[in-house]
Amino acid sequence: MTFDLTILGSNSATPAYGRNQTSQVLNIDNKLYLIDCGEGTQLQLNRYGIKSSRIKHIFISHLHGDHYLGLVGLLSSMHLNGRREELSIYGPGPLKEIIEIHLRYSETILRYPLHFIPLVDDKERLIMENEQVRVYSFPLDHRISCTGFRFVEQPPLAKINTKVCDKLDIPAHLFSEIKRGADFIDTKGQIHENADLTFPPKVARSYAYCSDTINSGSYHQYIKKVDLLYHEATFLHEMESRAKETYHTTALEAAMVAKKVGAKKLLIGHFSARYRDLDPLLTECRSIFPNSYLALEGRLFHIEN
Repeated sequence: MTFDLTILGSNSATPAYGRNQTSQVLNIDNKLYLIDCGEGTQLQLNRYGIKSSRIKHIFISHLHGDHYLGLVGLLSSMHLNGRREELSIYGPGPLKEIIEIHLRYSETILRYPLHFIPLVDDKERLIMENEQVRVYSFPLDHRISCTGFRFVEQPPLAKINTKVCDKLDIPAHLFSEIKRGADFIDTKGQIHENADLTFPPKVARSYAYCSDTINSGSYHQYIKKVDLLYHEATFLHEMESRAKETYHTTALEAAMVAKKVGAKKLLIGHFSARYRDLDPLLTECRSIFPNSYLALEGRLFHIEN
């Protein structure tokens, strides 16, 4: 099953040096999930050949403009392009009013149903679930209310051991139940345990998104052992005092978080416009957590089993 992340924007407050403001698309089994929607996101979708009509769910972490100011424009374009399918938006409660004000004063009645799910930043919550994935929100520690998101693949089914099942002459219509853990009772009443009929399934994959936050440690419990961790790294560690003042994280701190929570791979982003060259941030990160990468525009990261 596909589990890929495409970076649309990697900068913090303002675009600079060809880097746009924060936005990502997660592709799970060819279903698209948009994470944050900074200014220019729809242009980035076009640039990388991603059809907005395929996006069914949008997750907004908080109400600083570099994380949501592209949203109303995207919603409007979906309307003008004839979208009819329902769109779900998960974000801070006031975001609903912001969207409604824009629509009201532009006298726009969307052609498609818009379903808004307000987020609360008090604890971890399951906010969405379908056949492919469960999505959790969890509180981050920023200057305003802010949530992170964790996407967890639904547990894969076991694989049929065809050699054993064919030998037992198990009817094919029972395979779906066996994949889900059922034993098999043959015509003589003998029970054949599931473990003998199947191969263990692959481990469910996970992706955690930590947008703007100070490294307080309060959120570490929600991102333990994720396969891929995105964590903001706005500054080099020489600017630690500025990071704390603005409730942001340094590259070194992001690496320390990844190491502490046991993440397999780390992506850093939300870069300050003061940095044209990002290699020093990556070098700082890799000094603590070698499996670190820059979350740059257009890059695709495959989340492995």
